[in-house]
Amino acid sequence: MTTAKVLLTGINGYIGSHILDVLLSHGLSVRGVVRSETKATQVRSDFPDAGSRLDFAIVPDITGPGAYDNALRESDPPIRYIIHTASPLNYSSGKTVADFVEPAVQGTLEILKATASHGHDVARVVITGSFSAIGNPVDMQGGGKTYTSHDWNPVTVEQINAENPRLAYWASKTLAERAAWDFMKQAAPAFDIAVLNPPMVHGPLRHSVKSIKELNVTTNNIWRDFLSVTPDAPLPAEWVHADIDVRDLADAHYRALFSSASANRRYLVTRGRICNQEIADILRESLPEARDRIPLGKPGSSSFPPNAFDVDGGEAVADLGLTFRSAAETFHDLGKQLLEIHRRSEGS
Repeated sequence: MTTAKVLLTGINGYIGSHILDVLLSHGLSVRGVVRSETKATQVRSDFPDAGSRLDFAIVPDITGPGAYDNALRESDPPIRYIIHTASPLNYSSGKTVADFVEPAVQGTLEILKATASHGHDVARVVITGSFSAIGNPVDMQGGGKTYTSHDWNPVTVEQINAENPRLAYWASKTLAERAAWDFMKQAAPAFDIAVLNPPMVHGPLRHSVKSIKELNVTTNNIWRDFLSVTPDAPLPAEWVHADIDVRDLADAHYRALFSSASANRRYLVTRGRICNQEIADILRESLPEARDRIPLGKPGSSSFPPNAFDVDGGEAVADLGLTFRSAAETFHDLGKQLLEIHRRSEGS
């Protein structure tokens, strides 16, 4: 296994950097896909001990025809596995339906097409999907519905519009995953795929950021709503009240590469539900020096909405042998890091 090489897209991102950490810790070689030499240099700086086990392919546009062709060529050892985490669009930058849907679908199809054409040694492609392809954003709670790996977001392109970016984003994730499964059915390539669909992803950063402004969306939400307000500030409204630690998600990707059970399977990967009151309570308990920045709410109570949905990630646990960090560890580690990033960027 130590001679296997993994092609990892999105290597410089929040999730991708943690996956790289796990892969390197298990002795694997990695080729990272980045959009520029500058990003490659940053990854090397973040992982100075990787040495010759880390190289890069520069792909400025991951949605273009043949985008990944060169990335799969001339590799020693040959690329045996692919983990596709790259997302062509930031949630906040979409302006039209096409902005969301077309890049998401094409970004997924291009990696599969390139693998079928040039990845002759590839055995499996693990795709980072999203709970957005599972939950129903029109009726999220569903009368207390329990979501599993077998559920699909029912929203169609006809239901979305540019005035509702959340709905467009969720539909794009769904359509991208469906396109992947359609490709596998129609092309019948030699490799198989596994899709991991996490809900909210929390936990500390593994890649370098210089300021709060460089945080990814979900991590910035924790800073904005829980660590830069006042005790009397209202808790944010509940939305996707289920999560996973980013470090556990990275481990799930590694395990999905080699598990025979995960061939051509999709998984909801989550440790379970968590409400915003719980997050506030954890942060106030574990970071007493920052209590004047954290909303108080009603400590010890539940902020789940009536008939709140539940999640069951049991299939991923059984097939991949997953264990999960506690929410206390996740939010302590993230909160402490965010406060340090803020102090450093503010020069205090």
